[in-house]
Amino acid sequence: MIPYLARLLDITIKNGTIPNDWKKAIIVHNHKGGDRSVVKNYSPVSLTSVVCKQMEHVLAGYVQQVWEDRDWLYECQHGFRPGYSCESQIITIYQDISDSLDEAARR
Repeated sequence: MIPYLARLLDITIKNGTIPNDWKKAIIVHNHKGGDRSVVKNYSPVSLTSVVCKQMEHVLAGYVQQVWEDRDWLYECQHGFRPGYSCESQIITIYQDISDSLDEAARR
């Protein structure tokens, strides 16, 4: 199956077009909890082509690997990198602020 998917991706990239089925989605309203009659208690979920999702995953992984290998990401970028998270970003910011305050207090 993978060779067929790889060939399909290759054709898609070379032609610079995306199949129309990949551009379509079915929107399903997912109940988050609470009163079912309140619109705010639902979030939309897009159901798209499984093949499209797999291709997106492969491309995103490739791009991320290229960025990591070539050191294109700023060292303080945490959001979408393996081993980093929004929480690690907040901890880093708090540590920088704390260090600055400590340094200012020593002066």
